[in-house]
Amino acid sequence: MFKDISPLLAEKDAFSHAMNELHRLSQFAEFDYIMGIESRGFIFASALAQLSNKGLILARKPNKLPSKTYSEHYGLEYGKDSLEIQQNIIPPMANILLIDDVLATGGTIGAAASLVKRAGARVAGALVLLEITELLGRNKLSASHIQTKSLIEI
Repeated sequence: MFKDISPLLAEKDAFSHAMNELHRLSQFAEFDYIMGIESRGFIFASALAQLSNKGLILARKPNKLPSKTYSEHYGLEYGKDSLEIQQNIIPPMANILLIDDVLATGGTIGAAASLVKRAGARVAGALVLLEITELLGRNKLSASHIQTKSLIEI
């Protein structure tokens, strides 16, 4: 169920509109930092961090970060994967808004949320460009008390 966001990114007016709408949607949560989830979540998280005047934290695939990391394994609709964050990057008790491009099963955002909690911080919520509703990822996140907003639902 791959959803190609490349046309949106290539069209400057569409990308700008999407970022303005994501910025508007982000107002549902109070947050200190934005965490972008590798890889396409980085695109939206970095732009939103700039618009929001907030710091950016990266949740990366394994073995791509310097220094000690927290690691979390999770299931995907097509297999398994892992995410990592640097252990010393998030201040204790910080409020973190999670950003990804697509919400499918909720596994990736759930793993990022676990990493935030292991770092001693709080998940302020999750924001995605596109949600594939039939895969019920929002239900999984709701069960974990993660408030989620999506710009587009299909």
